Amino acid sequence: EGIPELDILNILRSAALQGTNVLGPDTPGLISPGKCKLGVHPQTMFLEGHVGIVSKSGSLSYEVGRVLTQNGMGQSTVVGIGGGPIWGLSQEAVLQKFEEDPETTVVVLLGEVGGRLEHDAAKYIRHHMKKPVIALIVGRTAPAGAQMGHAGAIIEGQEATASSKIKALENAGAVIARNSTEIPELIKEME
Repeated sequence: EGIPELDILNILRSAALQGTNVLGPDTPGLISPGKCKLGVHPQTMFLEGHVGIVSKSGSLSYEVGRVLTQNGMGQSTVVGIGGGPIWGLSQEAVLQKFEEDPETTVVVLLGEVGGRLEHDAAKYIRHHMKKPVIALIVGRTAPAGAQMGHAGAIIEGQEATASSKIKALENAGAVIARNSTEIPELIKEME
């Protein structure tokens, strides 16, 4: 946090020219439980397993990791892409990596109001994902124009609303969770 946007854009441009992925900015990082931790994800909330998680919200990724771990469902990798409004790796890019990852058998996409990343993710899910995807979009009751926590979570336009994102993801074939505690049961139904 606190990096000027012009600096971020320059970093992303330089990385792209080198063929390098950038996670962030404004990210909790990633964790592959039992293998690797880059960032601030609290290790005690995660367990090695087969569920991939991609999230715009660090706090939400911790919560869902904890809920899955308490239900004996470990995670292959948990990726926090950051709260925006500028991203290195997108949800779509992380979905592609999970689709290619033999250790990931199901993916949980955690999104929120603001921006249109979830719409891009929905297109990728519809056309490329063979692995099941569960999506949880928070902020369903957020009023238009409200900022919900960080810069990327501002509802500007219809595509930025939770209902629009939920509809796009559902139409793409993702299973929609209403809250984090539903996710373990939805995973059990898919196995």
